[in-house]
Amino acid sequence: MTTQTSTTELSITGMSCGHCVKAVEGALKAVPGVQAVTVDLAGGRATVQGDADTRAMLAAVTEEGYTAQVVGA
Repeated sequence: MTTQTSTTELSITGMSCGHCVKAVEGALKAVPGVQAVTVDLAGGRATVQGDADTRAMLAAVTEEGYTAQVVGA
């Protein structure tokens, strides 16, 4: 049985350093259903793979003090 995962692209505002990247990455990885996270500081984006709830991902980033929105939404 194969589980299909989706990819969600988030625009993240407020990141300015490597610590910010680690904070966002850690917050997103803690969301149930997230399988992998890649955060691009220069591009201000996070790519999330898995079947996590989008609202939970946005809330996790907001709790870390950053602003997030789904790209293309």
